[in-house]
Amino acid sequence: MGIHYDYKSTRGAKAMEKQAKREKKLAEKRAKKLARQSDPKNSEEKTIPIDQIITLDHLTNPDKK
Repeated sequence: MGIHYDYKSTRGAKAMEKQAKREKKLAEKRAKKLARQSDPKNSEEKTIPIDQIITLDHLTNPDKK
């Protein structure tokens, strides 16, 4: 009977821990999303202009950005 007795007495604490964990995870997601949105120049740097022909060098050269 010890397990059942323990369940009710710790139910509130476990619920609060779960809620805190959910809120922390949500805050991390929001921060990550804001970081991605606030830096639009990075996404534009990696694109190749439309008027340029894509060659194997563009795809395989690690030194060229």
